[in-house]
Amino acid sequence: MEKLKLMSLYADFRKDLSYIEKELEKSVDSSSPVIRQASLHLLRAGGKRIRPIFVILSSKFGEYSMENVAKVAVSLELIHMASLVHDDVIDDSDFRRGFETVKSRWNNRIAMYTGDYIFSRALVSIGEIEMQTVHQLLAKTMLEICKGEIIQLEYQQRTDQTFRDYLRRIKRKTALLLSSSCELGALVSNASADTVGKLKRFGYFAGMAFQIVDDILDITSTDEKLGKPAGSDLLNGHITLPTLYIKDNPEFQPFLIRSFDGTLTEEERVQMLRYIRQSGAVEKAQEVSALYLKKAISEVQSLPDGDAKKALLQIAAFIGKRKF
Repeated sequence: MEKLKLMSLYADFRKDLSYIEKELEKSVDSSSPVIRQASLHLLRAGGKRIRPIFVILSSKFGEYSMENVAKVAVSLELIHMASLVHDDVIDDSDFRRGFETVKSRWNNRIAMYTGDYIFSRALVSIGEIEMQTVHQLLAKTMLEICKGEIIQLEYQQRTDQTFRDYLRRIKRKTALLLSSSCELGALVSNASADTVGKLKRFGYFAGMAFQIVDDILDITSTDEKLGKPAGSDLLNGHITLPTLYIKDNPEFQPFLIRSFDGTLTEEERVQMLRYIRQSGAVEKAQEVSALYLKKAISEVQSLPDGDAKKALLQIAAFIGKRKF
């Protein structure tokens, strides 16, 4: 039902998304059968395609060109896909969205080569746009994402993290790419500087809220809906916002320690999730997400009315209420 609601928000732009989807398939083609199969496996596992839709919607505030929009959207989605492949290797994850990960179906080496190949294809796609500012922005975004991957590794299983540490981490993990999606979409359509700024900030605030909700769902959702065990973030050594609030509670400490050292039993996982859900930490995290969404909405309120503005506001509302 939730997926149907999201797709209904994309309805007016289905033709654009369909074109981008075909371009994505073309972009991951490879002379190597294994790399091609692994890339297509990842692509067909699906996803919300929120980066491409943000590029499309932001481009609607300027001189819309499907060709340029597709090149930007494909590049950003490929970067996102590549980061997922690498994340699954780092976290030793066997499933994502209910599908086998590339590293699970093949192996770590194939997964790393696939991620590197997809990253490279993203550069090829964006390289076809003759705008230096676009190239510079994408390069900076990729650099920050890579920094984020390193920081996530450094903070794995560390309990001395602060609220600020968490925000910095999710900024690089999610918000920057969504911010760049909006900014690049507006730039390639020659939107005004004021419009570019508002859309950039909308993407950032929406991205921060999106990741916080993701981290909440890892605690509150079911294994079936997540396509992986609920509480996987903790099992992989990652402290997210809900657990950040209670990490020092004496009652929670044993769960945290056993999650990190790999000795948590299935029964204890269920107890741990119940404890977090009843602690009030989820509600606190939801309040932070709501604040970011409020900021996101305020950025687009003054933009020209139309289907694109309406869709951005609807997606912002969806982010706050989504269940997957």
